[in-house]
Amino acid sequence: MRTNEELVELAFQAAEHAYAPYSNFRVGAALLCADGTVYTGCNVENAAYGAGICAERSALTKAVGEGRKEFVRLAVAANSRDYCTPCGICRQMFYEFGPELEVLCARVDRAFLKATLRELLPHGFGPAHLSGL
Repeated sequence: MRTNEELVELAFQAAEHAYAPYSNFRVGAALLCADGTVYTGCNVENAAYGAGICAERSALTKAVGEGRKEFVRLAVAANSRDYCTPCGICRQMFYEFGPELEVLCARVDRAFLKATLRELLPHGFGPAHLSGL
């Protein structure tokens, strides 16, 4: 199993592949699956802003596309003095796979905050909400 520090470093390495010509805010993510597999992703911007994808969702779609749906930890990193936290869309996407997912939010000096997805998205919407339909 990867350490928190190793996962954060993989996220920074993934950020190097980002395509961010509009914001110049390069983000990387590293997603640790329950079986020990790690999927990385980076943000990919587009002139049609809504068509872009965040690093976190990039890693998530790679993992799900390979049959993984159980996740342990997600690291998100950017070369910023502030901690890089997932946006609301990313928080909601991951919430469906487990509100207790541990999220490591890193900043340029490699320091990171640890929080569960439930802490980042209290009262999130998930499949249980649809069971009464």
